[in-house]
Amino acid sequence: MFTHPNWVHDRLTSYERLEFLGDSVLELAVARELYDRYPSFSEGRMSQVRAHVVSRAACAEVARELDLGRFLRERGEQLGFEDADALAANRSTLAALIEAALAALFFEHGFEPIERPVIDAFRGQIDYAVDTPVEVDAKTALQEALAPSGRRAAYEVIEVEGPPHERLFTCAVVVDGAQAGIGRGRSKKEAEQQAAQLALEGLTAGAL
Repeated sequence: MFTHPNWVHDRLTSYERLEFLGDSVLELAVARELYDRYPSFSEGRMSQVRAHVVSRAACAEVARELDLGRFLRERGEQLGFEDADALAANRSTLAALIEAALAALFFEHGFEPIERPVIDAFRGQIDYAVDTPVEVDAKTALQEALAPSGRRAAYEVIEVEGPPHERLFTCAVVVDGAQAGIGRGRSKKEAEQQAAQLALEGLTAGAL
């Protein structure tokens, strides 16, 4: 399970397939926790919190807390690869490791027995996202949500209104050649973030 894709000729023998499944296991556990624990949260608010919790940054932090990099490092040393130390400290690798570990636990025990331990492991990330008034980077969250399926988001300016000192931008996010969300704001960044948030909510609802 702790075999990095770079270490094998056939990537199917690495942890990548487990990573794909583990991502869904984590999303379901977090979604159910937010739904049950915060009945006053709107769909958009739950989507924002979940986007943070399942992000690569959050997953990597939990992986560090659980010292999962050690297992990758030991596996790399067994196989004779000198990049094991660097990979064990890499954020994307750590995030992938914890997702793979969740999938392995799912296969071994099923969902219900591991749901609470998963939430306990990610409790700090959930509480942070709920309690900290930080701006959610919807563009990053959307791209990370699309990444497992190999899709990407592109942004385009549809319209610019108003004088130079009071511009109003309308931007669209395009996924698979179709508009997935449209946002408006006083800057391109603000409009793109709004469009990405709408696309993220559509992805969460299965409409994208």
